Amino acid sequence: MPGWLPRAMVLALALVACFRLATWAFDQLTGLLLNILIAFFLGLAVEPAVDRMAARGVRRGVATALVFLGILISVAGFFALLGSMLADQIVKMVEDFPKYLDQLIRWANETFHTDLSRVQIQDSLLHSDWLQKYAKDSADNVLDVSTAVLGGLFQVLTVTLFAFYFAADGPRLRRALCSVLPPHRQTEVLRAWEIAVAKTGGYLYSRGLMALISGVAHYVLLQCLGVPYAPALAVWVGLISQFIPTIGTYLAGALPMLIAFTVDPWYSVWVFGFVVVYQQFENYLLQPRITAKTVDIHPAVAFGSVIAGTALLGAVGALIAIPATATLQAFLGVYIKRYEVTDDPRVRGGAKRERGDSTLTRLRGALSRRG
Repeated sequence: MPGWLPRAMVLALALVACFRLATWAFDQLTGLLLNILIAFFLGLAVEPAVDRMAARGVRRGVATALVFLGILISVAGFFALLGSMLADQIVKMVEDFPKYLDQLIRWANETFHTDLSRVQIQDSLLHSDWLQKYAKDSADNVLDVSTAVLGGLFQVLTVTLFAFYFAADGPRLRRALCSVLPPHRQTEVLRAWEIAVAKTGGYLYSRGLMALISGVAHYVLLQCLGVPYAPALAVWVGLISQFIPTIGTYLAGALPMLIAFTVDPWYSVWVFGFVVVYQQFENYLLQPRITAKTVDIHPAVAFGSVIAGTALLGAVGALIAIPATATLQAFLGVYIKRYEVTDDPRVRGGAKRERGDSTLTRLRGALSRRG
């Protein structure tokens, strides 16, 4: 056996062990890395407000705390208003449930010529195996639901804490990064950071604009139908549908449908149809155009980046895909050398080609001469 072979085998085994250890560590830290990524973009979003307050003499930590306190008060007030409204509507639905059930039974008896009664249906439901099994499973899953809720709260606190540090210690973090890089690389890092702040702010502006348009559109519908709490429901639809990716649209539309059902069951169908139609209008017409203007990327690139981000990172990828793509595109655009384009009809578009340059024309001429 050659003398180098044992050492090579030990080295290969050590490399494989290090690779497996790194893979295991990455899998274990994926959740933390995603939280840090979300916190980084959240810190970029609030950094302009923090910078303006710091420029007026407010300490950076205090300015960051004030910004986050304002966000917390706004979110808490919004959900408190919606919670009280939802509680009132749930009480009303419970009180009116016998009336809705009687209407449904009357319609079924007249349509299908049956002889159903509310007492029979209630007894069959209360003594059904399905209901008992569902109640037992729900009782067994209380611990799992509580664990999930606590885990979600812990993730929110983690993201908030990291975002606070990113915003409050932004200059210190940039100084630490630049201290390990040569001067020409420091300029590139600072430029990339500035572009990321600008693109993230533009993305949030576009989301806020779409939330406003969505809220106004749904407010008009709810007001025409006579649904109570139309302004609050419109704000709910606008914010939830824009700032919660993937499932935000369904969460936003469920509450107006529930409130509309208390007025007239058919109104909930109208609300559902409007939510579906408006979502298609927003996805294919409104969102690509607004995003292209605010973050300066092509609508097709914006749409494709959201799909790619969702495939890679799920809801987190859908949320940060557009600002990340816009930042990367703007940063790479500085280093891509561009040339003057020749004056050619194929470049201008819409110009007719010469008759003699058309392959189809030459083929038709040859066939006519042969005939």
